[in-house]
Amino acid sequence: MQQKEEQALRKQHTDIPRKANPADLLANERTFLAWIRTSIALMGFGFVVVKFALFIKQITFVLGKDHSVPSSGGYSGKVGVVLVIIGGVLALLAYVRFRVIEKQLIAQEFSPNQLLSLVLTIFIVSTSAVLIWYLLPGI
Repeated sequence: MQQKEEQALRKQHTDIPRKANPADLLANERTFLAWIRTSIALMGFGFVVVKFALFIKQITFVLGKDHSVPSSGGYSGKVGVVLVIIGGVLALLAYVRFRVIEKQLIAQEFSPNQLLSLVLTIFIVSTSAVLIWYLLPGI
């Protein structure tokens, strides 16, 4: 008889919608905004890389004795565009992660997932390696 009462109480408690802790929800939102700032920084850096490559081409053209249009050698423009694309994808992934964690917090069944952090870290380290490889011959 006591088991039936416990089961009835458990069922009664599971029918009540669970409420998440407001502090957890706000922390999730702050984390989401941090990811958005990171994506904006990546896109801004990519924009600067593209525009700096264009600036260097124009300076070379103005200062050079050859009056032909400078060649489009180098990968700065491509690297910049890739950075802007990665920044946009990161913003999208940050939103998806935000929504998943929000649902988990509301259901009080949070399980951590570090995939986004791992992907971003691998991307940043590989980008820095490529940039170092690209800049070393000029030193």
